[in-house]
Amino acid sequence: MKAIQFSAAGFDNLAIVELPDPEPGPGQILIAMKAASINFRDIVVASGKYPAKWPLVPLSDGVGVVEAVGEGVTRFKAGDRVSPIYAPHWLSGPPSDAVTSPALGGDIDGVLRQKMVADAKAVVAVPDHLTDAQAATLTVAGVTAWSALVDFGRVKPGDTVLIEGTGGVSLFALQFAKLAGARIAIISSSDEKLERARALGADILVNYRETPEWGAAIAKATGGVDLIVETIGADTLANALEAAKKGARVAQIGLRSGPGAALPLQYFIPRAVTMAGILVGSRTAYEAMNRAIALHGLVPVVDQAFGFDQLGQALGTLAKGGHFGKLVLEIG
Repeated sequence: MKAIQFSAAGFDNLAIVELPDPEPGPGQILIAMKAASINFRDIVVASGKYPAKWPLVPLSDGVGVVEAVGEGVTRFKAGDRVSPIYAPHWLSGPPSDAVTSPALGGDIDGVLRQKMVADAKAVVAVPDHLTDAQAATLTVAGVTAWSALVDFGRVKPGDTVLIEGTGGVSLFALQFAKLAGARIAIISSSDEKLERARALGADILVNYRETPEWGAAIAKATGGVDLIVETIGADTLANALEAAKKGARVAQIGLRSGPGAALPLQYFIPRAVTMAGILVGSRTAYEAMNRAIALHGLVPVVDQAFGFDQLGQALGTLAKGGHFGKLVLEIG
């Protein structure tokens, strides 16, 4: 079978390779992979700034069809469409060292290959109404947004949610917040992207280049937000907290502007803000999200599809930040 593989960190070490066809053992399933999607983590892994094993088949997000099942497997059968979970041992509960490692596309081989074997417990069925490209976006971006909005944010009708940007996690957060009956404020540097966000249900649109003090502007427009989906990091945290009302929650997801940030305590203490780092989610969270997606017919936003051998181009597009939603690669 063909796979995309890094022999070591660095884009010059990326190649298509031939690997032996895998066979499922007891408790395992064989999946013919159909599509995969990329995340900012994949850029960090490829550049050698993330602990990884080499050689490495990259990417953690993908969907495929079960080709065969090993002895004792009853969860799935041949022909089922499934997605491997991000961390194969994280079946339920909060994150811990025992369950969040290893993770696909980092500590262990990921999904960018024609076939892969997975433990039957470490995959989920995907909603029938989604295409392969759409279903391939769920594992990290979808589950992370779900964890931020539902498990941590406890979003409810009438809440106001502030979302930064229009990438994959941000648009999933917008869609989930809308399903929950929340009011949504969103920021972007592009008026075109803001209008597209409005079509998805965003209520308050702010171009942060035109309005540098966007946190204060959102606070004035909303009276303060209940939940902040923080996807950028150091460059945006203080501005985002300017928009927080008392008792607000901050779901810290992104580190795109770097890992170091001054903590604006002038907001945290008097406004009794709670902040948590969001690290994807468990299989239980993934399954709950998929039930909601199926029930409401929600469709993930796919910006662009690439060929199996175009990982370098896809990661370059992601790094430039011009996308709206998710970038996917077609495998099968």
